[in-house]
Amino acid sequence: MINLTPSALNAVRSAIAGAANPTGGLRISVDAGGCAGYKYMMGLAGEAGPEDTVIDQDGVKVFVDTKSHELLDGTTIDFVVALEGSGFTFDNPNAKSACGCGKSFG
Repeated sequence: MINLTPSALNAVRSAIAGAANPTGGLRISVDAGGCAGYKYMMGLAGEAGPEDTVIDQDGVKVFVDTKSHELLDGTTIDFVVALEGSGFTFDNPNAKSACGCGKSFG
């Protein structure tokens, strides 16, 4: 299961409300790359793909492909507002290592 904190849910709701195109939810995936081996990818999506797991959390739909779901299972996603900048953070129990920016893991 992937969990979004209330702050992350609010950020996603705001992004969906301001989207130029109809949006069905948030797509979260993991791609090869980044400085630690895998990088987190997020973006708004119109609908789920045929192989996606759909997670509905407090009315926000999250779409995750099968491979990414295995790597993200148990992850908590937060949205942090700080002086250094605002953005999503990932607390992934499957990550054996992470880069300093928090956007990739190994």
